[in-house]
Amino acid sequence: MRRLFPVTDETPDQAREWSLAELAAAYAYPEPAAGAPRPWLRANMVATLDGAAQHEGRSQPISSAADMRVFGTLRALADVIVVGAETVRQEGYRPARARAEFAAARQAAGQDAAPAIAVVTAGLELDFSLPLFTSPLVPTVIVTGAAAAPDRVSAARKAGARVVFAGEGVDVDPARAVSALAGLGYTRLLTEGGPSLLGRFVAAGVLDELCLTVSPMLTAGDAQRIAGGPSVAVPCRFALVSLLEEEGFLFSRYSRP
Repeated sequence: MRRLFPVTDETPDQAREWSLAELAAAYAYPEPAAGAPRPWLRANMVATLDGAAQHEGRSQPISSAADMRVFGTLRALADVIVVGAETVRQEGYRPARARAEFAAARQAAGQDAAPAIAVVTAGLELDFSLPLFTSPLVPTVIVTGAAAAPDRVSAARKAGARVVFAGEGVDVDPARAVSALAGLGYTRLLTEGGPSLLGRFVAAGVLDELCLTVSPMLTAGDAQRIAGGPSVAVPCRFALVSLLEEEGFLFSRYSRP
């Protein structure tokens, strides 16, 4: 791993494998302001040179060992990982695990041993017998609309999930979802998509930061981009915060100015 931006006096000339502590420092959440901290929503996505966010429906084929180290570090820094129901089904989501390397830092920050998983879903068409619901270290959160099917809400709660409502109808309002999670004490939010959910966060203007891995691969085909759905009226301009590189993979970090 080597830092390409920003360049400082401490920027090493030679690439080397960074420690988890160095990665955690490079991706630290902004210091909360005095008083009630406002939520900070960051996204972590990977895309190929030709813009594919997936290959054959999954992100793993376009990832790398370094990308997975960053992936794990971003999870370890977060209070909650926000993900769409379709991504839960496609990627086979499991509960986030506690990692000894981050235990002291999480305890000092007042965080649980592992981040919670929050599934954003209108229909709650989920298998509540899976480990994501039956054996998480921290209860999985279901974020849905107030008009969600009562039987599905009941099934989620029976499985041990916490259900929060973020919208008057069936659909979830992205801004209210962020506020609802902050109301549970989750102010360091990380979303891993999928593209439809990320697109909704972008359109609602609630995404604060994008951590994008550019994979040095070409896939062609018709794979999704990292964000989908209706386009915004005016493109959202973000500022480059940092850029790292390892074995041709670029690890960029952008935030709202």
